[in-house]
Amino acid sequence: MPPTPLRAACILLGLCAPAAAHAAPRMDLLRVPDGFSITLVSDHVPNARAMARGARGTIFVGSRAAGNVYALTGVDGGGPVRVYTIAHGLDMPVGVAYHDGDLYVSDTKRIVVLRAIEDHLDAPPRPQVVVDGLPYRDGDHSWKFIAFGPDNRLYVPIGAPCNICDVGHDYARLISMAPDGTDRRDVAYGIRNTVGFTWQPGTDTLWFTDNGRDMMGDDVPSDELDRLDTPGQSFGYPYCHQGNIPDPQFGSQHACSEFTPPALLLGAHVAALGLRFYEGSAFPAAYHGNLMIAEHGSWNRSQLSGYQVVSVHFGPDNTPRPPTVLVSGFRQGQSAWGRPADVLPLPDGSMLISDDLAGAVYRLSYGTGR
Repeated sequence: MPPTPLRAACILLGLCAPAAAHAAPRMDLLRVPDGFSITLVSDHVPNARAMARGARGTIFVGSRAAGNVYALTGVDGGGPVRVYTIAHGLDMPVGVAYHDGDLYVSDTKRIVVLRAIEDHLDAPPRPQVVVDGLPYRDGDHSWKFIAFGPDNRLYVPIGAPCNICDVGHDYARLISMAPDGTDRRDVAYGIRNTVGFTWQPGTDTLWFTDNGRDMMGDDVPSDELDRLDTPGQSFGYPYCHQGNIPDPQFGSQHACSEFTPPALLLGAHVAALGLRFYEGSAFPAAYHGNLMIAEHGSWNRSQLSGYQVVSVHFGPDNTPRPPTVLVSGFRQGQSAWGRPADVLPLPDGSMLISDDLAGAVYRLSYGTGR
């Protein structure tokens, strides 16, 4: 597949984040707060993106360019870590969601499922199509993070097929459906590209990242952390960015006041992707209940931004505070060897981090934990 016009432009200008071949992770360069440690789980997970955990502790990992889906066993300490390729040849299968023994996997136009997958890691079943005909145009943001919500419904984003364009409600939205793909419903609109969403424990409130548009400069617009309070809310795309900046092309059509503003600005072009709430107790109390976010990193900023994992604390009024850096070192100046894509807290209180550039999964621990 040829690069999109934006990707071609960034290659021509020499501004793209490195898309180098798989190389050994530079663990010696990673930095974490005092008391924490970060270790390598596996560096045999090419293009590792979104993660999900099975009932038996299997870690499932999607990919983008690689077209593969992986399963990692032994991560919970039950033996040496082993990596299986359980599906291949898919079209950007970024998203993985485990539900009632089955693994749901995103494709650009469909959702497939691998039934009873933990029984068949050595001989995985052929993917079955459960959802087909999802809106698709050849362009940007057709890859999909997916997840099951507390309502037992599968949530699927339909990203904008462009950097900036007005495509009505067919794109730039979030939908949900029953596990068999029926009863599709629109959840939210005006979302340019979310590659991570999760629900807050205790409230079941949906929180998601949204990547801001390109070609408005180094410092605007910011990526967003958004909160859905009422189904049907619109978050501004393509008319308004970061809650207060009208789009140069489409902003005259609607005022920013017509849309739901972000709950928190995360920084321009940091490419905030996967996020999860930390529900464990192994990390210090200051991290309990925090939202952990993987920042994949900029591709078209004159000075790179992102390339780290951040932690967002919530105040007594459940308002998110500015993010603090939890894991850094994936980039050194204008060169990056790794790009965090997702985070996944585990029952033992540690947290996994996927890295699609180094093809690796890491474990962040505190104190005497693994």
